[in-house]
Amino acid sequence: MTSDLDGRTALVTGGAGGIGLACVRALAAAGAKVHVVDVDAERAEAAATEVGGWAHAADLTDPAAVGALPAEVDILVNNAGIQHVAPIEDFPPDVFARIQALMLTAPFLLTRHALPSMYAKGWGRIVNMSSVHGLRASPYKAAYVAAKHGLEGLSKVAALEGAAHGVTSNCVNPGYVRTPLVDGQIDAQAAEHDIPREDVVAEVLLKRAAIKKLIEPDDVASLVVWLCSPRAGHITGASIPLDGGWTAA
Repeated sequence: MTSDLDGRTALVTGGAGGIGLACVRALAAAGAKVHVVDVDAERAEAAATEVGGWAHAADLTDPAAVGALPAEVDILVNNAGIQHVAPIEDFPPDVFARIQALMLTAPFLLTRHALPSMYAKGWGRIVNMSSVHGLRASPYKAAYVAAKHGLEGLSKVAALEGAAHGVTSNCVNPGYVRTPLVDGQIDAQAAEHDIPREDVVAEVLLKRAAIKKLIEPDDVASLVVWLCSPRAGHITGASIPLDGGWTAA
């Protein structure tokens, strides 16, 4: 990594594990000081200690918790997310609402929270961790797909509004990444389709992808850091697939 982000401050949600932790490490390696936000206080503290950053335990479904987070950041990575798999007719409405609160309302509130400081400095980077499911749909994931599609729209609006102030806003759209969240989906899909876990990856998760391998979190983090670098200043309002060719088909 270079020191492209020396002097910059980043805030990463869901930063204590999976893609979020990979982003925390990569941003710190590029020179940024990182606020690690996670619902798990112990893991957030461990991640922040590792990179010399700051830990914040927060339930992002609570608007008051969002408002208590630092606003003066140069980089905002909206990454926190959960998943629930069920047919629409069986999907619990409270779970649907919680997923929208965490994965769409919280990014809106955090963006709203951070933009004034970014505008005042004339520089900012917003990276929204979307998904291939922000561009395509799959059965049994009504809440996740709805939230990610909404995040795509929010990101584009932020890009248009922020352009005059030196702020970019983009979505990163991974396919299936080797994370605990995907491990949980493998279990759920195995039960839903009544097939062994080992068959889920090839026959369900990666059925539409050209490259039949799970993506590594570090590969996603590398793209996030590049989007935050000076070289990506003209990329805004974009949705960048990191999906093994899924959306090409």
